Amino acid sequence: MREAGRFVAAARSLGNLVDLSPARPLVVFADGSIEADRRLVREIGLPATPVALADLAGADAGLLADDLQQLESRVRSAALSGDRFEMQVRVTGSGRVLDVRAMPAPPPEPPGTMLLWLFDTSSAENERSKLAERLAQTEAALDALTRLIEAAPFPMWYRGPDLSLGLVNSAFVEAVEGRDAADVIARSSELVGDTQEARAAAVAAVEAGGAVATKQAAIVRGERRMLEIVNVPLPTGAVAGFALDIQDLEDSRAELARQVQSQLDLVDRMTAGAAQFDADRCLSFFNRPFAAMAQVDHEWLGEDPEFDRVLERMREHNRVPETRDFPTWKAERRDWFTSTEEMIQEDWLLPGGDHWRVVAQPLPDGGLRLFLEDRTEQAHLASARDTLLRVRSATFDNLFEAIGVFASDGRLYLWNSRFSQVWDLDEAWLAENPRVDEMVPALARKLVNPTAAAQIREMVRKTTTDREPANGRLTLTDGRNFDFAAVPLPDGNALFTLVDVTDSSRIESALRERATALEQADRVKTDFVANMSYELRTPLTSIGGFAEMLAEGYAGKLSPAAADYTKAILESVDRLSRLIDNVLDLTQGDSVNVLERERVDIGGLCRAAAAKYDSRTRNKDQELRLDIGANSGTVIGDARRLRESIEHLLDNASTYTDRGGRIELKSWGDLDNAFILISDNGAGIAKKDLPRAFNRFDRITADASGGEAALGLGLPLTRQFVEAHGGKVDLISAKNKGTTVKVTLPRAPQ
Repeated sequence: MREAGRFVAAARSLGNLVDLSPARPLVVFADGSIEADRRLVREIGLPATPVALADLAGADAGLLADDLQQLESRVRSAALSGDRFEMQVRVTGSGRVLDVRAMPAPPPEPPGTMLLWLFDTSSAENERSKLAERLAQTEAALDALTRLIEAAPFPMWYRGPDLSLGLVNSAFVEAVEGRDAADVIARSSELVGDTQEARAAAVAAVEAGGAVATKQAAIVRGERRMLEIVNVPLPTGAVAGFALDIQDLEDSRAELARQVQSQLDLVDRMTAGAAQFDADRCLSFFNRPFAAMAQVDHEWLGEDPEFDRVLERMREHNRVPETRDFPTWKAERRDWFTSTEEMIQEDWLLPGGDHWRVVAQPLPDGGLRLFLEDRTEQAHLASARDTLLRVRSATFDNLFEAIGVFASDGRLYLWNSRFSQVWDLDEAWLAENPRVDEMVPALARKLVNPTAAAQIREMVRKTTTDREPANGRLTLTDGRNFDFAAVPLPDGNALFTLVDVTDSSRIESALRERATALEQADRVKTDFVANMSYELRTPLTSIGGFAEMLAEGYAGKLSPAAADYTKAILESVDRLSRLIDNVLDLTQGDSVNVLERERVDIGGLCRAAAAKYDSRTRNKDQELRLDIGANSGTVIGDARRLRESIEHLLDNASTYTDRGGRIELKSWGDLDNAFILISDNGAGIAKKDLPRAFNRFDRITADASGGEAALGLGLPLTRQFVEAHGGKVDLISAKNKGTTVKVTLPRAPQ
């Protein structure tokens, strides 16, 4: 009895375990009958307890017919073979899924009996479906990412936790010139440096806990390039990386820095003073001319003083206009910072007599840019010009000739008092600028032959329209005779002159007066240029002397930049001195004589001149050929003047010949003369411009950048020096076909 009680208790305990189990049992006997768990029947929604396996399917409940049919087939097969199997079945009318695990029933069940455990795996199945979907999405994303990495135009790589290469893209393979990715990984080919350096960079990224970028030079496809290497640590301990080619960016930065420095150097070499103030009205930039014009110390300006303080310091040195109320004047200039005008211009007349043109430009950021232009010389020249104009007007009004200037429309717009007196015309009426056809009746009354007035009208028309000069003689009713001439002027007008030829002595006197006036004007011009050149020598000598003292270290050791500036000053002083000497030589004209008479070796002279210009031609990639004939010989003359003549010609040849051009210097001679030929394949001179080639201060082309070529001194000086030796200069040139200059020098002066 007690034993039966323990058996019942054990049975109940087993029943409770089955009830609490997540699986529901189903026993299928060999005859097809079944014994189903009540909870299983309820869970699949059957209204009655099934007695056969086929009863597990229904119209609106139970298992799906297709799944049940497959289950029956597998149960029969397993019952015969004694095998186990697993499958899934679905419940009709819901999304539930049951996981079926079948096995032979243990004894005491008869053979052929199968025990099926049914697990409700609906939630797990849903989760598994989601995981499968996410896995598919992840695989797609990974595939897309892999394709993207492979298609990237810059090298990318992946290092495993051991920091060895595990993946590289085609750009990486191409950069290291490998066969394929497998070859690169097998050889551990690194983009920059060796394997140890690459791993050290990866370790640095891991230790930093974030992306680490470095700039390194590398040889990519046989070309040296600057790369930005970026290593990114991954949570798994691996490291990904990529490299960006920043060579063009570095080149652009370097070019920008050079451009900025070039602009600063250019501004520093301007003759005008330039300064810039920021939005806080503090000085942020100034050039050397500004400091010199303001007479303010560089070091003080380098402390970024305020705008008001700069004006005050300039006032202390009399570098601002005199004013009774300086604070108000200063406040008005302070308003420049907020002015709505794009540019403000003022003329400052300084206490010392200097005349400045001041241009203020407000900046969008609230700052101000200031330019100071010293126009003292222009003001003096303008004053001199006004004086010359007044002198010209007085001279024009007192000429013996009667002069009238007709515009292209036939109106008289300029005349002298002699013109109105000869024709007895009212000044008020002439001031209305009458047309020539309106003047014909008034002119006809003064002529013996009134029809000649119509000839005057036709003459003015022909001169202004057809640009043809005309002349003739008129006889007035008072017995005076006048020679007239009409000359076309460059501005399209016509100059009409009347000369009283009644008395030949008057004509001769008038001609002498005109010749004297022209000679005086030429002497005034020559004296002015000569005096200006001599006046320039004094400050130029001081500049050169002080610059030499600075270069020699009398004021202390110079910095490299200051030494370069001093060298540039000395070179400019030397160049300007040569220009002044050349201008003086030109202004002396025919008075230039051979200063010395010595034996001059023509071959040595040519070699010395060629050596001086050898470096210049090399800098322009020009070929300087030297052909010194054995019969060049010697001449008697001034070696310095002759050498300068050759240098002028070489300077012109180099200046007007493009890079890569050819220049030839050749010399030879005979018993009476020595010949020097300088030719080039440069721009050449147009045929119409050849007559102007030897004009002083006349530059035919705009190609010259400076020196005698820019001033038009080379050829005139050469001809002047050569003719002073009794020689001659021949010029042969054609546009775009080069220029040849031949110098002929007698062996002995004539």
